[in-house]
Amino acid sequence: MWLPIFALWGCVPELDKTCLLKDDMTNASSTYLGIVVGAAIGIAISWWIYNRQDKTSREQDYILQRIKNLEDKNAKILIKLETFAKRHDEFLNKIILLNESILVIDKKLQSMTEKQK
Repeated sequence: MWLPIFALWGCVPELDKTCLLKDDMTNASSTYLGIVVGAAIGIAISWWIYNRQDKTSREQDYILQRIKNLEDKNAKILIKLETFAKRHDEFLNKIILLNESILVIDKKLQSMTEKQK
């Protein structure tokens, strides 16, 4: 199938036994050889670039997943810190109210002891 196509483009003594030029490589032969070698080099370079990009994208996806996991953990920690801060504020307010109550009771006791004297 390919032989008639190559025959149209020129005499290729490596493929066609009826070609008259058997001693030297013809322009057509060198062209076809150049195309094949160029395609092989192009395929090799394309595969190498694809492989490198695929490896890089997998590493980036892994890093992005780790960053997402860290952000989730940080969000949970922030929620816990906010809950702790709210409880701390509530506890502090209760202590302040208790202190005020103690001061009021102390004043009442002092006034009662002063009245008894």
